[in-house]
Amino acid sequence: MRVTIERSNLLKSLSHVHRVVERRNTIPILSNVLIRAEGSELHLKATDLDLEVFEKVPAMVEQAGATTVPAQMLYDIVRKLPDGSEVLLAIDSESSALKVHAGRSRFTLQMLPESDFPDITAGEFTHTFRIPAKSLAGLIEHTQFAISTEETRYYLNGIYLHSVVEGGDLFLRAVATDGHRLARTQIEAPSGCEGMPGVIVPRKAVGEIQKLVENPDSTVTIELSETKIRITVGQVILTSKLIDGTFPDYNRVIPAGNDKELVMDRATFASAVDRVSTISSERGRAVKLQLSDGALVLTVNNPDSGSATEELAVGYSSEPLEIGFNSRYLLDITNQLSGDETVFMLADSGSPTLIRDSGESGAIYVLMPMRV
Repeated sequence: MRVTIERSNLLKSLSHVHRVVERRNTIPILSNVLIRAEGSELHLKATDLDLEVFEKVPAMVEQAGATTVPAQMLYDIVRKLPDGSEVLLAIDSESSALKVHAGRSRFTLQMLPESDFPDITAGEFTHTFRIPAKSLAGLIEHTQFAISTEETRYYLNGIYLHSVVEGGDLFLRAVATDGHRLARTQIEAPSGCEGMPGVIVPRKAVGEIQKLVENPDSTVTIELSETKIRITVGQVILTSKLIDGTFPDYNRVIPAGNDKELVMDRATFASAVDRVSTISSERGRAVKLQLSDGALVLTVNNPDSGSATEELAVGYSSEPLEIGFNSRYLLDITNQLSGDETVFMLADSGSPTLIRDSGESGAIYVLMPMRV
């Protein structure tokens, strides 16, 4: 193999693929990136056996061939090369190493054979649809923060993506929950979603997809089966195994009878929560909301350091109510809202609260209260 490629093109592709590689690997080949030169392109691929990223970039191929080299090391080398340089990648048959040349810089990297590199992309995909990158990014942004990190309930360690019929229309819906809060958002379903299986996309795959859809003008192709999801954005193809589990019936925890409405300015409320929670400890992040006619008092008590209160004028005309929440969870949710006003639908101090936007995001959030 002998191929020349512009540094910026190689760096951009390596930045996409090298992130998949785990730093500590018991299987040496999984630390490597597969490089294949053919036609007028260089193909790059990396995997951790659950997630695979493949990308092709234009290059000057003098001699076709393929090998694998340490992904992080190659990325670091190319990152440190000067802008505008041309990078030569060539297999040195005498030393069984990959030569990396740019200007006066010379590197040799140990190789492992291409034949040892695993392939997780086998299998049929039953459903295919196309979606604007902006729409997919919105589904992720509105729900990602609520993904559980608790490994015992592994089926909550991702975003549940499925289609639903509501009012005679078909929607593509994303849901995430960690048992303390729930985030649900949806968009009009693109053609091809009909009858798609409900799938749980793992947290790591969600993070990588989010980075791939940063350009809002691009279009994303999504392919699904019962066990895998494949995302194609431009020249990048990401394939991930899905979480093999059953997502709980989230509709049971979305309250329907909450009759106490609290309306307030989103930014003012978020700033006030942020200020009073300064006094809270890492262990106890509780903030108490005391509601009365047209007023909200936020209170935080920390036995070790002191207390804080702040009063806000709000739209509230129901009976007085005291309820506590985790301040970080409150801020996570208000950060996702896009409208000027936030609407809380409350029942009592021990029941889940429904939070939604005055904007048109179509997202709703459920937050469990805390004892304060």
